[in-house]
Amino acid sequence: MTTKTYDAIIIGAGIIGNCIAYELARKGYKTLSVDKLGGSGFGSTSGSCAIIRFYYSSPEGVALAREGYYYWLNWPRYLKVTDPHGMAYYKNTGAMVFKTEVNHYLEKVMASLDELGVGYIELSPAEVKDYIPNPDLRTYYPQKRMDDPAFGQSTGAQVTGAVFAPESGYISDPKLSTHNVEIAARNLGADFMFNTEVVDVLKSAGRVTGIALKNGQTLQAPVVINVAGPHSSRINAMAGIIDQMNIKTRALRVEVAHVPSPDGVDWEHGGVITSDSDTGVYTRPETGNHILIGSEEPACDPLEYVDPDDYNLEFTDQARTQAMREAMRIPDLPIPNRMQGVVDLYDVSDDWYPIYDKSSLPGYYLAIGTSGNQYKNAPVVGAFMADLVQYCENGRDHDVEPMQYRMKYIDYTLNIGFFSRNREINAESSFSVIG
Repeated sequence: MTTKTYDAIIIGAGIIGNCIAYELARKGYKTLSVDKLGGSGFGSTSGSCAIIRFYYSSPEGVALAREGYYYWLNWPRYLKVTDPHGMAYYKNTGAMVFKTEVNHYLEKVMASLDELGVGYIELSPAEVKDYIPNPDLRTYYPQKRMDDPAFGQSTGAQVTGAVFAPESGYISDPKLSTHNVEIAARNLGADFMFNTEVVDVLKSAGRVTGIALKNGQTLQAPVVINVAGPHSSRINAMAGIIDQMNIKTRALRVEVAHVPSPDGVDWEHGGVITSDSDTGVYTRPETGNHILIGSEEPACDPLEYVDPDDYNLEFTDQARTQAMREAMRIPDLPIPNRMQGVVDLYDVSDDWYPIYDKSSLPGYYLAIGTSGNQYKNAPVVGAFMADLVQYCENGRDHDVEPMQYRMKYIDYTLNIGFFSRNREINAESSFSVIG
């Protein structure tokens, strides 16, 4: 078959992959994005909760989320196109995070928010009642499984309060947002190939030269970027770089429940995002006046690492467990007999922080370990990954002299070395979707 040549090939057409393609195209690169599924955002991006929030314990995490926030606020202006399928949009709700022993009563989070100038208010237990309907504010930590006789029994104490950040919300449709970026990239000359499976990463003379496809075709490029989500470790195995990485990634199966709001409560239009490490769940308003309920991976819940091409797509008792934990906080929450929601995958690194980096194979780059909490950061990741490609291809050694990215919207310079594949495991991580 004919061999085609590009300036850069991006493996994966999720939100981060497409933002990288768009930013490279803006710099004049002829890019090709390949994905084994049928369209942009068809993989784990489509199952994303698409939450935009800033409560990270590190300044780097807050800065990245804060910078990304402004891209979403200016979405049509940033992309400079109108997608005929429609444009995704940001919906502001605010986010309330409970202060608990688990999150050190948010002391580090508030310090990081203060450093970046992100506004918030501290809520007393009495004030929390203004943000969620008829709450039970007793503590339930440590979390338990439903088969534990003590499941649902309070420890007797009361939560000490919460932090509310008004500038938080979610994107209306994560898959549509990814298609929006595809249209913007195509407008600049980018190409996309769907239903296209990569079977090898090609190398010659000690550097990457392209990819081989299942249909026998080869595609050449001096730059290949792995943004394959839950399949990232498989692509890295093809590239032969896994043994040269201190931090690695795996596909994790995840369940998210969608539960009706309590009677008389318009949570879809009046609800807020919540994060509750006492009960081990986070929530977000969902269409149909539902409450979306995800897990914060408490210690009692097993982490189910899976083959990304062969895993159980049906609900187990995990989704019901999450809904029941939220019902401890909101006793009026109706729990349906048949669970609804999403079963999907995260691409999780060893410390739950993403890897945004070059690799030991010249020309081969990584934007992986992103599932769970990096959707919000996709536009700014696209921008600095495009800069990182130029930085390294122009002869700079990012391992020795990490690239410093000056942000566009906020007064902050981000050390991209923070996300190195060779970092030590970040002991400050929550080792959960919270980051």
